[in-house]
Amino acid sequence: MNMSAIFPRRIEPRIAEALLDTPVVLLAGPRQAGKTTLVRHIAEQQGLLYLTLDDALTSLSAREDPVGMIRSLDRAVIDEIQRAPQLLLAIKKSVDEDRRPGRFLLTGSANLMALPTVADSLAGRMETLSLLPLSQSEIELRSANWIDSAFAGRILQTDRPALGNDLIERVLRGGYPEALSRTSPRRRVAWARQYIDAIIQRDVRDVANIEKLDHLPRFLRALAQTAGQMCNYTHLGGQVGLDGKTAARYVGIFEQMYLLERIDVWARNRLNRVVKTPKLQFVDSGLLAALLDLTAEEVHRDRTRFGSVLETFVFGELRKHTTTADGDYRLMYYRDADKFEVDIVIENAAGQLVGVEVKAAATVKENDLRGLKKLASLAGSQFKMGVLLYDGSETMPLGDGLWAAPLSSLWGT
Repeated sequence: MNMSAIFPRRIEPRIAEALLDTPVVLLAGPRQAGKTTLVRHIAEQQGLLYLTLDDALTSLSAREDPVGMIRSLDRAVIDEIQRAPQLLLAIKKSVDEDRRPGRFLLTGSANLMALPTVADSLAGRMETLSLLPLSQSEIELRSANWIDSAFAGRILQTDRPALGNDLIERVLRGGYPEALSRTSPRRRVAWARQYIDAIIQRDVRDVANIEKLDHLPRFLRALAQTAGQMCNYTHLGGQVGLDGKTAARYVGIFEQMYLLERIDVWARNRLNRVVKTPKLQFVDSGLLAALLDLTAEEVHRDRTRFGSVLETFVFGELRKHTTTADGDYRLMYYRDADKFEVDIVIENAAGQLVGVEVKAAATVKENDLRGLKKLASLAGSQFKMGVLLYDGSETMPLGDGLWAAPLSSLWGT
């Protein structure tokens, strides 16, 4: 069952739009998020030749004669470009001679912009778009964008709230098409483990020269324990016998693989009391749950470990919404020396903010709002709205631009 073919991807019109005025378009994102399915579909529609660097002969040609290979192409899709980054210089040369839009559609399951030569060589010639695993909106065939709506002062409505068991199931399942196509939690976990192995054994070699790959799985599991917390590289590395510098480098590699992201603290410059350490967030809650061995049975019995995975789920949904939103947004978090916190702070290009607090419970207490209230007072007129997402079905105003809303409003209409 090909899940990507079933679910229309919200990024598709953006790709079509970019191909109309830009010579090179890169669709970047994690392995098995559905990039190949999507670009093959676009190649058929637009009459582009499809090549993949997973193919041994294509890969050999790219390594031995990159310029000759690119010269022979008129308009093409090149899949998994991170396997032969030397092609990018040949593409630059070709595009400089022929600036027609829509010449190359590339995919990469490693962040190529982190490779030094790439960012410079294709500046002004290439647009990068992100394809992350499926969002709940895509799964539910909804097109509304939660972040655009929130900045317009509206929380999406949900006609079928996902509560309790349904919510737990969605969080533990995550958004990878292949995981969604598996019928039992046990099979999904088996897929997730094999996926992580494949990334470590194969993909890491494309972007980094690491002698001791055996440290990476243990380090990734240590990172999973700290999801949603501030990251102290020395402490993290120490758990698996790595120094702080190496730990920071390994985190950077996992970022390049789109497994996790470092989230910065929101701060006005005058706020010198803010803690400046970034926080680590995984991109997919299903992968995080598999790394933590977190099961639905455990969550029913004891919700202690569910909170951080639920926050990851919300972060992942909002991160996916940033890739297809009309506005330009950054995701951050807030924490200060007095322990006031907001899980996710969304900032638009004008510096306006929407604060999002995540709660696994079905009831909302006054104390749950303290972080959002502090953020509102600091941001002043730049504060658009504060939303406490909880495991309930009602959207309720809580005064001063603060709201409680169902977690399932994230894929509302």
